[in-house]
Amino acid sequence: MSQTDMWQFENLALENGFRMICGVDEAGRGPLAGPVCAAAVILPPHIEIPGLNDSKKLTDKKRRELFPVIQEKALAYGIAFADEKEIDTVNILQATYLAMQRAVSQLTCTPDYILVDGNRAPDFQIPAETVVKGDSLSASIAAASVLAKVTRDDLMLKLAEEYPQYRFDIHKGYGTKAHYEALRTYGPSPIHRLTFLKKFYGTE
Repeated sequence: MSQTDMWQFENLALENGFRMICGVDEAGRGPLAGPVCAAAVILPPHIEIPGLNDSKKLTDKKRRELFPVIQEKALAYGIAFADEKEIDTVNILQATYLAMQRAVSQLTCTPDYILVDGNRAPDFQIPAETVVKGDSLSASIAAASVLAKVTRDDLMLKLAEEYPQYRFDIHKGYGTKAHYEALRTYGPSPIHRLTFLKKFYGTE
């Protein structure tokens, strides 16, 4: 998809009179361990960031190259977490909403319109639109997806040093075969999402 096509949702918002358009995305809804991370990004209209795309379609190297470029070129950005205890307390959807709201609240410019990846969004008290597959259709959401993914991956690399037996450095907390084997051997760590392990441990 061309850079021009990546601005279709932002352009529509601009045509409707909005000026500060923010993209929001998350990383880490699916893993068995660690927090969910969300990012919010306001880009200058029509700025070109070569290679910008859905973070899942980019290599780790490319994401890490884009990370400082997005930070430098953005008018404002925020990155926030909701941890595993919050996920267990309120459920993953509500915890994702918390992380998104926290990321938006960090912005140094107040957005007047928000584009959110997916088909559901929290109440930001600001006009918002959900965009299915938004991380590959909107430049602002794609930028947010890169910031969220790299930030969460870096945190999981640090947590891998704290809990080396689980190999979070390899799978970032996702439910791989090796991860389940480690859970069988060592049980859950303090950063595991216990509500995600109920079926595995037969406690549901």
